Amino acid sequence: MFVRLFYTLRKYGVPVTTRELIDLNRAVSEGLVFADQEEFYELAKTILVKDERFFDKFDRAMKDYFDGIETFDLDELLKQVHKLPKDWFDLELLEKHLTPEQRAELQKAGSLEELMKMLEERLREQHKKHQGGNRMVGTGGTSPFGAFGDHPEGVRIGGPGRKRSAVKVWEQRKYQNLDDDQVLGTRQMQIALRRLRKFARQGAAEELDVHGTIRETAKQGILDVQMVPERRNRIKVLMLFDVGGSMDAHIAQCEKLFSAAKTEFKTLEYFYFHNCLYDYVWKDNYRRTATRMNTWDLFHTYGRDYRVIVVGDASMAPYELKSVGGSVEYMNDEAGDVWLRRLRQHFDKTAWLNPETEGYWHYTQTIGWIKEIFENHMYPMTLKGIEDLTRYLSR
Repeated sequence: MFVRLFYTLRKYGVPVTTRELIDLNRAVSEGLVFADQEEFYELAKTILVKDERFFDKFDRAMKDYFDGIETFDLDELLKQVHKLPKDWFDLELLEKHLTPEQRAELQKAGSLEELMKMLEERLREQHKKHQGGNRMVGTGGTSPFGAFGDHPEGVRIGGPGRKRSAVKVWEQRKYQNLDDDQVLGTRQMQIALRRLRKFARQGAAEELDVHGTIRETAKQGILDVQMVPERRNRIKVLMLFDVGGSMDAHIAQCEKLFSAAKTEFKTLEYFYFHNCLYDYVWKDNYRRTATRMNTWDLFHTYGRDYRVIVVGDASMAPYELKSVGGSVEYMNDEAGDVWLRRLRQHFDKTAWLNPETEGYWHYTQTIGWIKEIFENHMYPMTLKGIEDLTRYLSR
């Protein structure tokens, strides 16, 4: 029972095991759900998905499972589409535009499954380039398959999106992993930050040691209660947040990160700076002068064992990083890169978390310079980026 669901989940990359499949079968056989698709969905999600990062893949797999799109191999079909020559789809001059009345006359497939079957059939039949047609994969026609055409329902292959009527888009490009690169919420950040934890029992013995109590009671023949110190995360974290200017666009993301970090780390210290680290940082943006701390005092206050996460887009004028007096706010006595190198030298583990999209990093010179100062330990603020950062800092 539910064997097809098991293989559908595996096809979409959800690491489900036979043990979990057996648990799902047992839960259904005992009547936890009955004849209710939504309740079954929630039950299956609870039993089969053990890590929140796979929720998106689980949703797509369940849609596939419930819609019944299993009569053909989607992966193989996608491979065939990607093998089509690029020059079949590069003629924008033949771009087709129909009137609403003409579009209404075109017949829709009726379902995604039927549309995919039609595409599979066309790919078997087609051996040459087509332009302006109404059936094959081509350009500038009324076929549901191709680019620069016009159809109320189809599969766009090559070319840009124009009328937003494609039910599937298979451009000839590499697809990014949505799970790793999605915009993160607070809960997802918490899950990613949990890699940066090392538990130890420290302090007063104030927590019941169940196994020790059982062991000693068995030895003594009478109840012998054993206590142990509470398990605490012994990792200490110092976060430095860039604020103002270009970072205003990333306020929401940084707030979520800050909220997640406060939840996950018992020992968390934080300070703010603007654009680049100079000779002081501050604790409260509304009281910058009153809560200012000299950066040398920061080094003297927090030991080398603190894991340091600098959060900023690393985007600034080159002189802000390289020149004396380069700060936009005051005449700093030493260049920003001098202070960044001191930060790296003082703490054993430092890393830079950049909310700017990684694909744009090479357009900004200072990002490359700071990445070099941090010996390539600059990570994007994505699920994978935060996991890579915490994996490095926890070593």
